[in-house]
Amino acid sequence: MGDRYLITGGAGFIGSNFIRYLLGKYPDCRVVNLDKLTYAGNLENVADVANHPGYNFIHGDICDMETVAAVIKNGVDYVINFAAETHVDRSIMDPSGFIRTDVMGTYVLLEASRRHLVKLFVQISTDEVYGSIAEGSFSEADPVNPSSPYSASKAGAELVVKSFVTTYGFPAVITRASNNYGPYQYPEKLIPYFVTNALEDQPLPLYGDGLNIRDWLFVGDHCRALDVILRKGVPGEIYNIGGDRECTNIEITRKILELLDKPESLIRKVKDRPGHDRRYSIDSSKMHALGWSPDHDFNQGMIETVSWYRENRDWWRRLKIRSSEYYRDWYDKKLGMKP
Repeated sequence: MGDRYLITGGAGFIGSNFIRYLLGKYPDCRVVNLDKLTYAGNLENVADVANHPGYNFIHGDICDMETVAAVIKNGVDYVINFAAETHVDRSIMDPSGFIRTDVMGTYVLLEASRRHLVKLFVQISTDEVYGSIAEGSFSEADPVNPSSPYSASKAGAELVVKSFVTTYGFPAVITRASNNYGPYQYPEKLIPYFVTNALEDQPLPLYGDGLNIRDWLFVGDHCRALDVILRKGVPGEIYNIGGDRECTNIEITRKILELLDKPESLIRKVKDRPGHDRRYSIDSSKMHALGWSPDHDFNQGMIETVSWYRENRDWWRRLKIRSSEYYRDWYDKKLGMKP
């Protein structure tokens, strides 16, 4: 029997890709997918592995200690915590769920993992905890300076992880990845949102001047990095995982329109988001020292990603209907106005 993994949030974007990666590379491993199935959790994302003998899905909340403890007590070697509220705009609208899931949920997982002697706990964080940087790149030793309720909740979760490492000697690592893209990403995020809008000749609402810079990491490269960390990572350490491909939002937007042969007249400049960080950039040399580097060419990755959304319209159309209903209801209830 191979290693036993608990993947939380495994019905989401990166989690589902990582489950597929694990079962493909390690056919004798056992994977438990614990997911609450909130708006971004979708069992269609793991439908192709649902009947794999090493896979088991459990519908549950990481804030529920009884459920989490029962799963881990049953036998888990590694916990990889993808479960989180992640969309910045939603965190601005209502931060409460982010604090609950991202901070309290992480504590519950840590406590159950500590009690039942998990070999390694991997906390999936984000480069957004660093905040913006005008020049150069952040290293793991730099202080965090989150700007949004989302990034603050992820920074808070990191502090809880660090406290368990220091106080209990608990074996945990923290990863901070840059912006991921690829198949199965929920269509609120920039690339899938703009791709799906362009496919239907709908406007692409670009914040501000479009010159905000992000580093882009193909999800498959992220999965490989996590595998390296599970095998070679040092407990107590933090690892930046960057794609080494910085682009402005307007460059990304134009690339999408080019790949879909759509006009730039679809770009609609809109008022900038509150607290919108100008530039993210991370130094991934620590990961490179472990033998990992991104091997997915950005142009090819974008071609594959755009093609996937073009070929899976039923998947994203249903999600976009639900998403638009959420935002419409929020504006009605919170602001008394229409978007």
